[in-house]
Amino acid sequence: MSSQDIPEENLPAEQDAHGAVSVADEKNPFADPGLPPHEHRVQDIDERAAKRSERTVAMLFTVSMLSTVGFIASYVGIPHDKSIYVFPIGHINALNFALGLTLGLALFAIGAGAVHWARTLMSDEEVADERHPIEASPEVRAKVHADFKQGAKESALGRRKLIRNTMFGALALFPLSGVVLLRDLGPLPGTKLRHTMWRKGLQLVNMNTNEPLRPSDVQVGSLTFAKPEGLEEHDEEFQTEIAKAALMIVRIQPDNIKDKRELEWSYEGIVAYSKICTHVGCPISLYEQQTHHVLCPCHQSTFDLSDGARVIFGPAGHALPQLRIGVNDQGYLEALGDFDEPVGPAFWERG
Repeated sequence: MSSQDIPEENLPAEQDAHGAVSVADEKNPFADPGLPPHEHRVQDIDERAAKRSERTVAMLFTVSMLSTVGFIASYVGIPHDKSIYVFPIGHINALNFALGLTLGLALFAIGAGAVHWARTLMSDEEVADERHPIEASPEVRAKVHADFKQGAKESALGRRKLIRNTMFGALALFPLSGVVLLRDLGPLPGTKLRHTMWRKGLQLVNMNTNEPLRPSDVQVGSLTFAKPEGLEEHDEEFQTEIAKAALMIVRIQPDNIKDKRELEWSYEGIVAYSKICTHVGCPISLYEQQTHHVLCPCHQSTFDLSDGARVIFGPAGHALPQLRIGVNDQGYLEALGDFDEPVGPAFWERG
């Protein structure tokens, strides 16, 4: 079939020297239909309707501000163990419910206010723009600047002061929610991170039997885990404190202890070291009797308990902290102070 046999309305569009497509015939189904006639919104022709939309947007931004204040008040004022009944879910944590509700409402109000502002008060005229090269020419940059100024003018941000002020207030107040949450990232480095429950005169208690330890309870080649006297598993702070105060106790022949300070801080060859690995804080639980090496099961950091618990293999950055111990008048092992350095992984204050 030749081109003369093709119906006129099905002929392809012609191209000029620059590759631009032009309409070959009015009956071409692919011809550009153009933009429909613009229909003005009620806010464009009625200033009272525009004022109502402005107040609606301002109300939404104000609701966001109040919700953010409510989020902070809930975080500070509602006990973390309080529960409420919500139908049909049942009993849920009151703090989590209040935080989720206020935070969600604050975000929703900002978004709804911005959408309502754009749909009712900003310019809604459609403008067709021809494709242009990716490279920004001076003319394009000038056009972008002009469009930005025109958009700023059409948004009426300068004229609608109520919207502008409430929007800035909502956006400025909302980040405070994240600032308040920083409180739960952990204690300050100069306080709790450097100290544990151990203090002078506190007895070492066997983790398995929950009984105070005597020197005769620790045999050469054995590994015993201990906790501070008075710390019980049903205590509210047990998980927090045991993560820093957990001990492993090993008895080594004094002649086999290479580190002089380790020997001075031990009792008849009984040494007490932190059970928390100095890499990422995993509990150490593997002990080799012949070499006096302990191994972290997480990343295989290995420490020599006969030589100041120094690192001999693995990613750990420094030795395990040692606890100085002795025996009290009743013959039980006791601490003679706290660890001399922070327990667990290194933090920013460590050199």
